[in-house]
Amino acid sequence: MTSSTRLDERGETFFLNLRFMLIVTVIAGNAIEPLITSSSAMHGLFTWIFSFHMPLFVLVTGYFARLSLTGEAGRRVLAQIGLQYVIFQSLYSVLDACFFQVAHIHRSFFAPYLLLWFLASHACWRLLLLAVRRWNPLWQLAAAAAAGVLVGYLPLDGVWLSVSRTFVYLPYFVAGYHLPFSAVARFLRGSRRRIAALLSLALLVLFMAGALPMPSPGWLYGSMTFGELGTAHGYAGLYRLGMYGLQVLSAAAFLGWVPYAASAMTDWGRRTLYVFLLHGLVIRFAVVSGIYAHLDRPGGYAAVLAASLSLAVILAQKQVRACLHVAVEPQVGWLWNLRQRLASAEAKQGPLPRLSAQPGRPRSR
Repeated sequence: MTSSTRLDERGETFFLNLRFMLIVTVIAGNAIEPLITSSSAMHGLFTWIFSFHMPLFVLVTGYFARLSLTGEAGRRVLAQIGLQYVIFQSLYSVLDACFFQVAHIHRSFFAPYLLLWFLASHACWRLLLLAVRRWNPLWQLAAAAAAGVLVGYLPLDGVWLSVSRTFVYLPYFVAGYHLPFSAVARFLRGSRRRIAALLSLALLVLFMAGALPMPSPGWLYGSMTFGELGTAHGYAGLYRLGMYGLQVLSAAAFLGWVPYAASAMTDWGRRTLYVFLLHGLVIRFAVVSGIYAHLDRPGGYAAVLAASLSLAVILAQKQVRACLHVAVEPQVGWLWNLRQRLASAEAKQGPLPRLSAQPGRPRSR
């Protein structure tokens, strides 16, 4: 494994294509979630999506992070993530209090609102990788996997500060950061690409047919500790390792569907941040509108999936970015300018004078 400050052109195209395909599955997974209790087929599709989409999304995030992990670029990315979190945590929290009223939501800046866990965890992944970047990459990956298992034993609510998901998905961020595209190309060479795609399709069919055991959503989300999942046993970590095995298998198989060629999808893949942060608003308003009561039938399921794809394409358009970049990609230059002005003002004032003891009075001890 290796990292580089430059991206292979074919690798960049491949991972941009993958990133857009994944954001479509993110929307689809969130959109069909209200339907999984009434349809075994939708439950199977939901399980299939969650078996790979977040691990791969985090891996892709790690892959592109090699361009901006350290130095001034790294500091600016962290500052921007912080501003994004403040803006959208405030927006979603206000809308939830007024309209959405999702059950069991903690309205606190220390408990990311639903999908916003990704922003909090992304900042933590960068900081954690910076802390161990001098380690051998294999040791980094092993330590990340161990942390992903051990965090499940903590006696706390895993939602706070997104602590559970941060460590559960950390191995995928580390792997993506060090993963060379040449390794992916070798893995998908020749017939292995078709085999991987067929395996992914087989998993989908088996999950939708109910032929495979489906883990509870709590295990798929990665947001809950073992105690919250009702498996607070010494061997509970083996379940997490089993989930890692399922995710790696399903994620590797899904790669067989990703095209190498550049297309409109490649361009859309550059603006998935807009899709990610904005689609939750659409889905939450759809839920409170009551429309899901009319979608609990095969035609409704198809409509939800078609709408998910359409929403991803719409939110990835340049026009959306032109209108909303101030909120989605807030500028951080003013923070640097403010810091420089404060430093300049402090320098002009000079050091504060020392206090000296008055004549004839003893110094205090």
